[in-house]
Amino acid sequence: MAIGSVMHTFTVDLADVDRGVYEQLSLRVARHPSETAPNVLLRVLAYALEYEEGIALSEGIAATDEPAVLVRDLTGRTTAWIEVGAPDAARLHTGSKLADRVAVYTHREISRLLPIWAGKTIHRAAEIPIYSFERGFLDDAAGAIERRNALSVSVTERQLYLELGGRAFSSAISEHRLS
Repeated sequence: MAIGSVMHTFTVDLADVDRGVYEQLSLRVARHPSETAPNVLLRVLAYALEYEEGIALSEGIAATDEPAVLVRDLTGRTTAWIEVGAPDAARLHTGSKLADRVAVYTHREISRLLPIWAGKTIHRAAEIPIYSFERGFLDDAAGAIERRNALSVSVTERQLYLELGGRAFSSAISEHRLS
């Protein structure tokens, strides 16, 4: 018998000064048995950092035909395709053809990740931002994840300030592009 997903709840106090977004979010995130805590946190951060009307979390790594986070307009059309981790070039290509905008949030070493996509067919590749965090940031912060979490996310001048489990973490958000 397979082990089921673990449900995590996040109450997020979002203050994104860079975009002028201030919201209180309530998220229920299913953690697949093979998913790491840093990947769960990365999905939550991608959701918060991309927050806009129509945003939704998918089933995470269990979703085969959707990104980790997506945004749909009122007609149901996908307007933003947000991946986390190290998606393959085919997923980025598909997302770029389906949505107006694609972004990737990663906890991988960027110098190793970008060459994987180099030379691959990715629709509008130069328009896809790849966001990364300082080394160790997600691993350290993910250690504070519980089943129920109160999370404070503040962004100012591309610096992320995070409070989770009574602990404070921070990281610059670096933007990279595919060439």
